[in-house]
Amino acid sequence: MTAIEPAKRPFTAPSREEDYALLKKAAREAGELALTYFRKSITVKRKIDGSEVSEADLAVDVALKLALHVPRPNYGWLSEETEDDSERLKSSRVWTVDPIDGTNAFLRHVPEWTVSAALVEDGVPVLGAVFNPATNEFFHAMHGNGAFLNDEPIAASTKSALDGALLIASGGLFKKKIWKEPWPEVNTKWVNSVAYRLALVACGRADATISLSSKSEWDLAAAALLVEEAGGIVTDHHGAAHRYNRPSPRFPSLVASGKALHPLLIERTERVDL
Repeated sequence: MTAIEPAKRPFTAPSREEDYALLKKAAREAGELALTYFRKSITVKRKIDGSEVSEADLAVDVALKLALHVPRPNYGWLSEETEDDSERLKSSRVWTVDPIDGTNAFLRHVPEWTVSAALVEDGVPVLGAVFNPATNEFFHAMHGNGAFLNDEPIAASTKSALDGALLIASGGLFKKKIWKEPWPEVNTKWVNSVAYRLALVACGRADATISLSSKSEWDLAAAALLVEEAGGIVTDHHGAAHRYNRPSPRFPSLVASGKALHPLLIERTERVDL
């Protein structure tokens, strides 16, 4: 008699809510791990591009991969600290992470670094978590569901004039000769972590952030979703939206702000030749 094989259950993709819960738990635990290395004497090396990477970056990368990629093996994986695998391009869903965004600040004992993790679906971030464990600020967002800081809703700035705006950027940027016309009087501050800059824009503590240097998908994915869900806009300096999970995970620039201010920023940045 031929044995009858049990029927195989069809694969059911996890719900977005399940992925959201998984992401938030992974980001929080990764941040707590990173915090155990903060302000300690740790091993630091130089990458090929000259940037620093520490044992903390690598440990957090492994922790995030175990927490996110292992339970979701069908999802792609893109991380600053993992060698890129083009197989991710075949996946509609991709975990996109920066284990420690702001390594420079982390290594110099400045509390301006974050663990940044996102789920990108069909080229668009749909889930994001940005955690600064040194300040106990946990930002998170789901597409279409708003953005939150420590579970309280947040909103981007409604400022509609450049004069007096607080911009997170290098103060010298606005004095360079690249601009077609002088900027009005703006206030500037510098924050090392790109994801943290965007999170501060998302919660209205800054009106905008501008960078005319290239950024990577892992820098922006989670925090860009925060800004957009908080009512802001994130583009490159020409006003074009960023598209994720591309063969080259690099963007030319970053301009993020509340909706009212964004057109005024792009009016100036789109005329700059980089």
